[in-house]
Amino acid sequence: PTRSVLDGKAGAIVSWEPELWYIVCRPPAAAVWPVGRLAVEDRAIGDVPGRNAAHRNTCRSDLPLPMRLLIVSIAIVAILLSGCATKGGYDDETADWTAEHLYNEASDQLKNGNYDRAIELYEKLEGRFPYGQYADQARLEIAFAHYKNNEPESAILAADRFIKLNPRHPNVDYAYYLRGLAAFGEGQSFIRKMFKQDPTERDPKAARQAFQYFDELVTRFPKSRYAADSVQRMIYLRNRLAAYEIHVADYYMRRGAYVAAVNRAKYVVENYQRTPAVADALAVMVKGYRKMKMPQLAADALRVLKQNYPDYQELLRVETQQ
Repeated sequence: PTRSVLDGKAGAIVSWEPELWYIVCRPPAAAVWPVGRLAVEDRAIGDVPGRNAAHRNTCRSDLPLPMRLLIVSIAIVAILLSGCATKGGYDDETADWTAEHLYNEASDQLKNGNYDRAIELYEKLEGRFPYGQYADQARLEIAFAHYKNNEPESAILAADRFIKLNPRHPNVDYAYYLRGLAAFGEGQSFIRKMFKQDPTERDPKAARQAFQYFDELVTRFPKSRYAADSVQRMIYLRNRLAAYEIHVADYYMRRGAYVAAVNRAKYVVENYQRTPAVADALAVMVKGYRKMKMPQLAADALRVLKQNYPDYQELLRVETQQ
């Protein structure tokens, strides 16, 4: 079967068969040229091959080859454009949806875990209806969908955008909280979870950022429903950041960089009070001062360790180790 691409009653008709482009000239008699090879047959439209031989070879030279190729090229472009138009959204089923319809459908997709589709619908809603409660809530839901879809950076950007556009929104505290959650889980890749890597050994950049976001929430909205959970996460992050400094100090000790190790330990004592890592920091200071032949400073650090952490499990080893 053939399909007409360009239909010209007085001109050329460019048609498509499964394996052949051809040009039909001067209906009803026609000349058939395959593109890229010599003519195979020319016949009247609808004729059975082998009949009406008198009409053959009537217009083999009517159109020069460049013109034929130009017509074929135009036909190809027309087909491609028509396909792109169909894929590009001209048949978008949501074209006549209301803001409420878009929001409800996006929310259903979000609940079902279809996060990409939910984000797509929320963005359409915001683009078509940029003002009103549905658009405001859609911006917030976009951030949440990115967070659930394990896209922390996109979630943080979406939450930041919501905060800038809706600073007085009744749920703006949730946007602050969501930023913290996204940064809190950042870096927890599948490989790290599979091998159960100690989170205190990871790059602390994401932990510091999460701590900053939670601190901003607690400072701005101390009575927020998310404040209590944010405080607990801040305690965990502070302990984690302190433990990371101890890992670095231990590394310096193994490398023989005792000054750097002691400085890291002092930083923990001065900036992370009331964390479990303080006892480890004092122990590093004792060992580091001894390696640097500073017995008085080592004794002072040991005295503070014994007075404040008498149950420290490494205390005996620290006392006896020289």
